[in-house]
Amino acid sequence: METLYPNLILDALRNVRYPGNGKDIVTLDMVEDDIRISGSSVEFSLVFAKPTDPFLKSLVKAAETAIHTYISPEVNVTVHTKVPEIRSQEKPQVLPGVKHIIGVSSGKGGVGKSTVASNLAVALAREGYKVGLLDADIFGPSMPKMFGLEDEQLYMHEVNGRQLIIPTERYGVKLLSIGFLVDKNSPVLWRGSMASNALRQLIEEADWGELDYFLIDMPPGTSDIHLTLVQTLPITGVVIVSTPQEVALADARKGIAMFTGEKVNVPILGLVENMAWFTPEKHPDERYYLFGREGAVKLANELGVRLLAQIPLVQGICDGGDGGQPIALADTLTAHAFMHLAHEVTDAVAEREATLPPTIKVNVTKK
Repeated sequence: METLYPNLILDALRNVRYPGNGKDIVTLDMVEDDIRISGSSVEFSLVFAKPTDPFLKSLVKAAETAIHTYISPEVNVTVHTKVPEIRSQEKPQVLPGVKHIIGVSSGKGGVGKSTVASNLAVALAREGYKVGLLDADIFGPSMPKMFGLEDEQLYMHEVNGRQLIIPTERYGVKLLSIGFLVDKNSPVLWRGSMASNALRQLIEEADWGELDYFLIDMPPGTSDIHLTLVQTLPITGVVIVSTPQEVALADARKGIAMFTGEKVNVPILGLVENMAWFTPEKHPDERYYLFGREGAVKLANELGVRLLAQIPLVQGICDGGDGGQPIALADTLTAHAFMHLAHEVTDAVAEREATLPPTIKVNVTKK
């Protein structure tokens, strides 16, 4: 093995690139100038802008691999991580008044993800929480329709010297969607970078204020939009929506793998089985399993994730979404299912907080 020296270490680390922007960690000044070498051992620190950086673990592993690959597998590597206070103050904290950020995601389209997100938001608001909802499904925004706000106009006002978008509000939920900014009859033909920039604007340049829960209706599948969200926001956890159908479950499995992988590393709060069964409006005690039976229940047990709720397929859900009045506003068995989902989500968040260090726990109080 050749003699180790700092520049040799830096040359090896130039092969490690930060996901999302493609630049290497040396160029990004993430390698601190404290490389320590003793014989065949090397020790250095990687500097991250925030402790919640989703790529922290994967970059540490990549740095170790680079040393072993480009220098020698016999090198003993120790990598420390640092989050200097001076760096954390360079940019204002995103959504400082928001206590919990929850993504609602699905492996594929057509499983009722947006329906679940809208009704979960309304159910949480009915429970007395301060709730915000971001329609991040850039290419298929549906929240304006579901909340009866298709013709809503957005306005801005000044907050601490900055012009910020004012989220519209209905049913106790603050709401923003790209659907408010584009022609509802025309498709959104944007490249990935344009969509990501528009999404950041709706997050960072809006006056969301104080919120207990900030829900994000994510696009279906896996894309760079998901990476933008986890890089921009400290997401508390994700709710995965699926139907009992095998095709949907296969995609839900991929979605869970994406969020729990090292590159994203976002906790799964639980799984929602939507369209669990069909119940005729005039025969509420009857159940017909049109898309399979308890497929999501079995997947939750298999993967060790929480089953948050089973939502039946009833005409009222469709009518409520099309009419701009989410069914969670009503006093029906289906509305109660969404209220149950809200309770399960808040319980899942509380359980996750119980495992966090006391210094970063947040208490959520009802208004």
